[in-house]
Amino acid sequence: MNNVFRNRNFCLVFLGALVSEIGALLYSFAVSFYILQISGNSAFIQGLYLALCGAAMLVFTPVGGVLGDRMNKAKIMYTCDFIKGGTIILATILMLVFSSANAHIVILFILGMIGNVISGIFNPAAGALIPHIVESDQLQQANSYFTIKNSVEGILGVVLAGVLYAALPVHILFFMVGACFIASGISEMMIRYSHVQRDGQLTLKVAFGDMRDGLSYLKTQKAILALLGSVLFINFFLAPITGNFIPYFVRTDLAGAPSYLLDNILTPELWSSVISVCMAIGSLIGAAVMSTRKPAEKCGAAVTRRLCANAAVIILLALSYFILVDRGNALNIFLPMFCIGGAVSGIQITFVNIPISTAIMRIVDKDKLSKVNSIINIGTQGMIPIASVLAGGILQAFGSSALLFFSSAGFAVTAILLLLNKPVKML
Repeated sequence: MNNVFRNRNFCLVFLGALVSEIGALLYSFAVSFYILQISGNSAFIQGLYLALCGAAMLVFTPVGGVLGDRMNKAKIMYTCDFIKGGTIILATILMLVFSSANAHIVILFILGMIGNVISGIFNPAAGALIPHIVESDQLQQANSYFTIKNSVEGILGVVLAGVLYAALPVHILFFMVGACFIASGISEMMIRYSHVQRDGQLTLKVAFGDMRDGLSYLKTQKAILALLGSVLFINFFLAPITGNFIPYFVRTDLAGAPSYLLDNILTPELWSSVISVCMAIGSLIGAAVMSTRKPAEKCGAAVTRRLCANAAVIILLALSYFILVDRGNALNIFLPMFCIGGAVSGIQITFVNIPISTAIMRIVDKDKLSKVNSIINIGTQGMIPIASVLAGGILQAFGSSALLFFSSAGFAVTAILLLLNKPVKML
């Protein structure tokens, strides 16, 4: 099997994704802490921001699915990146003009929603492009390399984000993010593949018809549909840990401690980077292993077992926080435990995501893949906005332990139910 990097189009897609996702990582890191900083550590405002951004993406993801199956996917990608880069730069200029904390919160909320509208259009097209430019027997290798890229970004990018956030004014960081998206768009402009233009004008009626076709097609894929329903609830319980708990833990438990592990070297924000790096290292290891394996004929049973193992790790971390931090005075013991648990979880999630992504790319017809991807994105992300608001409320009212127990218990129940699902075992 030839290495997929000999494919020029794949290299361009990979390079564009590398640059834009570094920008997205810098932005999400900075925004998470900056909103907490200017709102007086309000977990509710942070949760509301995450919820509105997630809702904006969900509403426009079906639009992205329809456009992705009808239009040139590369053109959609570079247009979206140019628009996103431009809006970030414009919003940063507005933040310099209007300097109050309230004005910055409003600008960031509007920017976040616009950016996620664009992502809702971008993601289905980007997810469906790979099978058009890569041979079928190279799909798992391609997906593995993208996961390796994401892991390296998680290792280097998060550390860079922590350093830059501590060293630079936030508006300089946002200008850099805008430049990353524009550079990504330039790379994507050079992608060439055989795009077949569909007949007929795209109208609202046609768009809704395309969405119904995607749903009807997905209903015939019972294993994917069952997995989709389960992943919806898994994300509902898992997303608050990374999106709500970690920034809140860093800004309260860690920053509020009189001393903590390596406090002469690492700021609290850099400890957040260390935790993310450990997760990324686990993901990198898992992806490196998967890149050398041939795709399995059936992956469903193995996937469900790995999800159950991951649930056990998350329960252990929740108990560790409750005993060592919430009810104890052993923050320095919890920090390395959290990092190790994050690395193990990263390996397990990679062993789940890559086989599932590869199976979907091989099973679903190429002319329906953008629509199916959009429906899958809605299904997997659909309850995250609600989860973000709920998690913010739980943190504000009951604290971190309550959120961790809620998330770990829900994740475990969902994983066990998925393990017992017969159609998924046949995937």
